[in-house]
Amino acid sequence: MERILIIGACGQIGVELTLALRAKYGNENVFAADIREENPLLAGTGPFAILDVMDAEATRALVRKEKITTIYLLAALLSATGEKDPKLCWNLNIGSLRQVLDLGVEEKLKIFWPSSIAAFGPTTPRENTPQRTIMEPTTMYGITKYAGELLCQYYKNKFSLDVRSVRYPGLISWKSEPGGGTTDYAVEIFYGAIREGKYTSFLSENTFLPMMYMDDAIRATMQLMETPIEKIKSGMSYNLSAISFSPKEIAEAIKKHIPSFQISYKPDFHQPIADSWPKSIDDSVARAEWGWKHEYDLEKMTDVMLENLKKKLKQ
Repeated sequence: MERILIIGACGQIGVELTLALRAKYGNENVFAADIREENPLLAGTGPFAILDVMDAEATRALVRKEKITTIYLLAALLSATGEKDPKLCWNLNIGSLRQVLDLGVEEKLKIFWPSSIAAFGPTTPRENTPQRTIMEPTTMYGITKYAGELLCQYYKNKFSLDVRSVRYPGLISWKSEPGGGTTDYAVEIFYGAIREGKYTSFLSENTFLPMMYMDDAIRATMQLMETPIEKIKSGMSYNLSAISFSPKEIAEAIKKHIPSFQISYKPDFHQPIADSWPKSIDDSVARAEWGWKHEYDLEKMTDVMLENLKKKLKQ
């Protein structure tokens, strides 16, 4: 029987992944944990514990007590937040991963750990960035993601650990708030459109970045973890892509629903981070090896985001 632990379950990805896994595997078989208090969206849906992922003994005790077979390690400091405290970003992102990988070897677990487009850098080809390419990240967050990919590959090769990973693009969701990432404007813009009819973007109007609606990201994650191990050829994280757009393009999509919506641009410290990342991603390897295929384009995502956020915000 699958027994799943999600560490970082109260974050933007964690909330929706926890709910999706509980719907598939049963509430009692998916244990949520976070250093924060339980997210209201998770309350009453299944077991939850306060857990500091840096506490190796507490994590090991929880895994053994609950007879965990699979860990999704989502706890991390994101790009913009990581630049404010690079030391903490390294210690949390890499320290937690190394401890969970060691635990995976000890307890014979299956591990999921997310990488990101932040693992790429300004020397990476920016159009249709390939699966295997130059990776010279310039943010501490990106450095931890590239180092983490190498660490996962090492544990897979050295200890035959079943560890799997994708490079998430920017993720967009209406259910939970973003957590300090450079692509967060693409969520904030919907809140601004509904609440005030305007938004000031911290990225310039023609800054193109790879993006994905959260439902696609959750489905891809679960699909990868359910794929037979013999089909998983890559030791590094898989490129994952759906759509690519700029602040100007998403504003135009919103204006089709809210014609009076106004956007302005005031690039800040997020801009050089975004400028070091790809504009679009080639994820043909994931599509070929385990059948990945996205469902949401910009128009469909905009429809769903506005519809659900209006209900959430009672607008």
